[in-house]
Amino acid sequence: MAGGHGRRLWPSSRKAHPKQFIDFFGTGRTLLQSTYDRMARIIPEENIFITTRRRYYKLIRQQLPELPEENILAEPVNRNTAPSVAWAGVRIHRLCADARIIVLPSDQCIINEDNFCQCVLRGLDFVAKNNIILTMGIRPSRPEPGYGYIQMGEASLTEGITKVKSFTEKPEREFARLFMDSGEFLWNTGMFLANVNYLRKFFIETIQDISSRLAPIKEMSSIDEEMSYVQQHFPAYPNLSMDKVALEMSSNAYVMCCNFGWADIGTWHSIYEFRQRKEGDNVIIDSEVLMENCRNNIIKLPKGHIGVINGLDGYIVAEQGDVLLICKKSDSSSLIRKYVNEVGIRYGEEFT
Repeated sequence: MAGGHGRRLWPSSRKAHPKQFIDFFGTGRTLLQSTYDRMARIIPEENIFITTRRRYYKLIRQQLPELPEENILAEPVNRNTAPSVAWAGVRIHRLCADARIIVLPSDQCIINEDNFCQCVLRGLDFVAKNNIILTMGIRPSRPEPGYGYIQMGEASLTEGITKVKSFTEKPEREFARLFMDSGEFLWNTGMFLANVNYLRKFFIETIQDISSRLAPIKEMSSIDEEMSYVQQHFPAYPNLSMDKVALEMSSNAYVMCCNFGWADIGTWHSIYEFRQRKEGDNVIIDSEVLMENCRNNIIKLPKGHIGVINGLDGYIVAEQGDVLLICKKSDSSSLIRKYVNEVGIRYGEEFT
């Protein structure tokens, strides 16, 4: 899934060039390319599909020229991730009725890729034998309010896989701490696995509106016919996330407890908690900075820029192109949303 705007990482992530298309950490590969590389270790490259918005189609072609053109599902409008997954499921079902699918965001960091590959293969084997939705969970290492929390329920016959008992999206920090301390909750990674036949049945049972509107695609003989149909009907699909549909609206979801080192590159604060800190507990992301008497900051500057910072404590300093953000780290999620809206209204959408 590569269609998000990544607004919470503004100004580094912009609507015209969001975070999944950025080499955020200076590795030489963008987040999208890194995700593609990771999955190409597990499955044939021709079996990798990318859902995105029409406006990002050219960016994907530029960054992944080896990807077959027909493997890019470009949506005419944003309808969140559940319609994206449903459309991809229908496309894949037409190609291979026995397929097993893993759905994952293109903007995550994985530390131990060998462990990740083992978990994916284990999960794919589980969903081949069971008609369920399986998600991958990570034990919380801190009371992070920016993540979703999955409560583990009844154990399955496979070690480490339990039924989902409840799901809480982005709780307040005190509740996140209670969840973590209880030992009953896992972080939601937003990765889902299923066999394609059950995925189709799942959407029919859970969101009839999506399934009925996508059903004709299965009988279409060409990609052009399918794309024309989607352009016409996609705007009418409900705006629902896969997290909500699978973890809140379904009674047949399971979670696998995984240990591969994971972070959602979603907010400045979550990146700060995830990245290795330098002197003074500062996190400097691929930037040239001189700092003195500074603590607990996260800094990201453009290439060729040098930052000289004195006496700053607990701030985000992020510059990209024509926008510089200096913002208290603790309040960043709500403030950045506010600033993006205000900048767009006052100065124009090109700055957001």
